[in-house]
Amino acid sequence: MTASTGAPGGHAEHVEESAFGLTPPGWVALAMLVVVAIMIWKKVPAVIGRALDKKIAEIREQLDEASRLRAEAEALKAEYQAKAAAAADEARAILAHAHEEAGEIVTQARADATALIERRGRMAEDKIAAAERAAVAEVRARAAAAAAAAAATLIGERHDASADKALVDQTIAGLGAGTRLN
Repeated sequence: MTASTGAPGGHAEHVEESAFGLTPPGWVALAMLVVVAIMIWKKVPAVIGRALDKKIAEIREQLDEASRLRAEAEALKAEYQAKAAAAADEARAILAHAHEEAGEIVTQARADATALIERRGRMAEDKIAAAERAAVAEVRARAAAAAAAAAATLIGERHDASADKALVDQTIAGLGAGTRLN
């Protein structure tokens, strides 16, 4: 209950009554002390502490799991980087080998082309030489035929039957004298 008293100067003063000598704020403080004491008696701080410890342990496990996963991810990253580097090295080696083989093929093609040109040149020279020999043989044959024809014509004009008979007799006589019978 509240009571009012008249104070000099006309102001009213507000005075609160108390039970057991405690004012309402005192009762609130006392109630808080009782609640805190009950919480301590029922070991509520220990329960809260265990709950917090459990939560801390869960968070620690999650952090450990995250650290483990990160380590695995870094290991995988390193592995794939190594594989990528190895693949790049292999690609460079394959490319170098391909360039080397291409150079060898070009060198071989040049050598083959040079040999082919030489072989074809020799074949052409051989054909030319054969054609020259054939032409020379043909010219000789024609010259021999022309000479034989001219000789036949000359002999036919200059020799008659009596000259032939004398020539044959002379040849037979020369044969007989050169060969003796034993």
